[in-house]
Amino acid sequence: MSSGSDADAPTTYDDGKNRQMTAGGAPKAGRKEWIGLGILALPTLLVALDVFVLLLALPHLSADLGANSNQQLWIMDIYGFMVAGFLVPMGTLGDRIGRRKLLLMGGAAFGVASLLAAFATSPGMLIAARVLLGIAGAAISPSTLALIATMFKDEKQRAAAIGMWASCFTLGAIIGPMLGGVMLEHFWWGSLFLMGVPVMILLLVTGPKVLPESANPEAGSIDLPSVALNIGTTIPVIYGIKDLARNGWHPLPVAAIVLGVVLGALFVRRQRALTSPLLDVSLFRHGRFNASLLGLLAYSLIGGTVMLLMTQYFQAAQRMSPVESGLGLLPGMAAATVSFMVCPIIARKVRPAYVIGAGLVGVVTVLLVFSQLSADSGTATLIVGFAVFSFCGAPLVALGTNMVVGTVPPEKAGSAGALSQISNEFGAALGVATLGTLGLAVYRDQIHSTVPAGVPAGAADAARDSVSGAAAASQSLPGQVADALMEPVRTAFTGGIHIVAAVAAGLIAVAGVFFVALMRHIPPIGQEQATAADAESTEEKILAA
Repeated sequence: MSSGSDADAPTTYDDGKNRQMTAGGAPKAGRKEWIGLGILALPTLLVALDVFVLLLALPHLSADLGANSNQQLWIMDIYGFMVAGFLVPMGTLGDRIGRRKLLLMGGAAFGVASLLAAFATSPGMLIAARVLLGIAGAAISPSTLALIATMFKDEKQRAAAIGMWASCFTLGAIIGPMLGGVMLEHFWWGSLFLMGVPVMILLLVTGPKVLPESANPEAGSIDLPSVALNIGTTIPVIYGIKDLARNGWHPLPVAAIVLGVVLGALFVRRQRALTSPLLDVSLFRHGRFNASLLGLLAYSLIGGTVMLLMTQYFQAAQRMSPVESGLGLLPGMAAATVSFMVCPIIARKVRPAYVIGAGLVGVVTVLLVFSQLSADSGTATLIVGFAVFSFCGAPLVALGTNMVVGTVPPEKAGSAGALSQISNEFGAALGVATLGTLGLAVYRDQIHSTVPAGVPAGAADAARDSVSGAAAASQSLPGQVADALMEPVRTAFTGGIHIVAAVAAGLIAVAGVFFVALMRHIPPIGQEQATAADAESTEEKILAA
């Protein structure tokens, strides 16, 4: 893989040991490091792809294994629960035992779990395999990001590398539906899980040759009570948020969130008392670190909700198939991929806060356009709007992640990578639970009195419950009655989109102003490094004189 940055590379010199150095004194990454980035991209792409292909495989595997609705939910959700719960422990474990070692262990476990999932003979066996996949995925994600921070010392190269790494998540969303659809036409559902096996074999064979080992030599042992408190904090909160979004308010998810918050307070208290904590809470004293994490959280909150509403609109209101709905998102995913590559280059000349701020202006503009959609707007406006939305939002993800990793000492890169990933997990879940629930409430309020009189009572009740219920009920109705039902459904659902888009525009506007105000002093990428080197060179000349 080429760096794509040679034309704008910083001035270099030889340090006397045949190594190319940047003006800031940091060694430039060479061919080996860029090849290593390509190897790191493969498992990252696979972890993202694994989520999207399962959406297509779920109906097939449910019929084959006889999974009921509750088991289907656990098959879908347990992977995300495990990733979120184990990100921080795995990130810290990588800092202690070595990021490459943990990555290879996670890759081997992911390959084994993929085989177990592919040949599962019962829902319980598949759920267990998904548990192992989630734990292995939690080991892979922070390890790849921490290794990138280790391999790319030059700020410009590191920003470009992280942009390429971040694009793997959108590439997974692009490739997943198309590849999954093709494979399901020719093979059984388990073949989708087998895609992970050759990728992980390639990682295990080539990783030791091109990836450096890095660890914190002064790290202590893992505190197991802290691991238990972290898992007990993260998984109940994520579960509670998702369940509230899916089923509304009832005691169990509320109790889960309360339990998670209490355990979280105990977790923080314990970390402050330990000499070698699982998570160094002093990282949160750094303004740049906090602002970047909050920015990632805000964008994932908005972005996940927008994608959810779009897919619901495509499938329910426009009666598009899941594959067609996935294709409708492809322009947005492609635009984000391009932006991930371009924004680090622009940020070499323009302050990152201004690049991110300009992008968020575009995000807010798209959301305001969405708030004015009509029920007859069709899909073109949403598809084009989502492409602009994705292109403009990508700088926050790429540059924000670079700020998170670049702010912390190298020995804590794994923990920082884990926190950047967990902010995305929490943001997506929180967005669906809050903004998604708001859209559903508006829909139910508007549809309540607008269902046509000739619609059967069962179908009318289904329509009043959700837009997906309306779409399912309409399939069993005569053509004219189904059309009469879906017309007010589209109007009510569009009304929900209006409110959600308006609220989201306000939230992201506030987050953007806060981010730019706090981070505007940060110079373009590479200049801070060069300035420090100039100061060091001047000091050396004075001492020599």
